[in-house]
Amino acid sequence: MIPIDAIQSFCLKKEQSTEEFPFDESTLVYKVLGKIFALCPLEAWEQGKPSITLKCDPDYADELRNDYDSIHSGFHTNKRHWNTIYLSNCSFSPEFLFELIDHSYAMVVKNMPKKLSSQLKSTS
Repeated sequence: MIPIDAIQSFCLKKEQSTEEFPFDESTLVYKVLGKIFALCPLEAWEQGKPSITLKCDPDYADELRNDYDSIHSGFHTNKRHWNTIYLSNCSFSPEFLFELIDHSYAMVVKNMPKKLSSQLKSTS
């Protein structure tokens, strides 16, 4: 299983990313310029049911859900654009999870108004 501190470190290395608790004290949220790209429910992690919810291109989201038993439509999010990845039974490498985090970050940046995204050095 991928430790939460590895996810935290990876997310915070993304340009202009922040770590916040905008909903409650147990839902860790990562944002880029104020826009959410990842959510981690800490209570679930403490209960041994770690997960992360990430933004995803709708077609790619469907493909991932079909290919991996541990990837489902986003919990408490738009089911078309978000996936929840249950990490306790995932069959893929940490590197693949980091690729999915990169994809989420890129999707959020891509959909930002130019005024916001221009604050980033490199946009995807």
